[in-house]
Amino acid sequence: MGTTELFILITDIIGTAAFAVSGALAGVRKRMDIFGVNILAILTATGGGIIRDLIIGYTPPMAFRNPFFVILAAIAANITFAFLYWQHRSGRKMPDKAKNIYDKVFFWCDTIGLAAFTIDGVHTGFFTSFSNNWFLVIFLGVVTGVGGGVMRDVLSLEMPYIFVKHIYAIASIIGATATYLIFLGTDSAASAMLAGFLIVIGIRYLAARFRWNLPKVDN
Repeated sequence: MGTTELFILITDIIGTAAFAVSGALAGVRKRMDIFGVNILAILTATGGGIIRDLIIGYTPPMAFRNPFFVILAAIAANITFAFLYWQHRSGRKMPDKAKNIYDKVFFWCDTIGLAAFTIDGVHTGFFTSFSNNWFLVIFLGVVTGVGGGVMRDVLSLEMPYIFVKHIYAIASIIGATATYLIFLGTDSAASAMLAGFLIVIGIRYLAARFRWNLPKVDN
């Protein structure tokens, strides 16, 4: 296994676990049972990849060819559910200084998942017969990054995160574009993907830290 393949595997594992935790947290907040939490977590972790594979005609999608990531998402979801269930049943209260801990965990898991799957989508685009189509390659990165989160939000009856929260899809677009351009300039997929990964995380952090949002009309 080469450096690039190992890097992709690591980011896929990190992204799957992170998105699964964010999906599980969303399910628990909506008072779903353990089955609902698992379904939401798995769709959050694999939804973007499924959409990506359908777009490029790779069927059945990888999530159905290799169940490793579905199983990983289910494990992460059940660990999250078990921890929260135990905390609730034990009557434990979080200290005041950590009252927003779930929001912070959700934010970072969602951000890491977004970054990991954005570069994964671009990497997939590099090695298709459409690799010279810059629009498609960047679009694959974005849809892989945001697709699972949109599924999570829709199924949990929330306005999709990409439309209302800070700089979300924009971070994915910038990260995907940077990954593509750096790859063209250096011909190093690993360097390009690492840069794109860090760019997405950096933009999301700065957007949350300084409350950057796109313009909107408040009624």
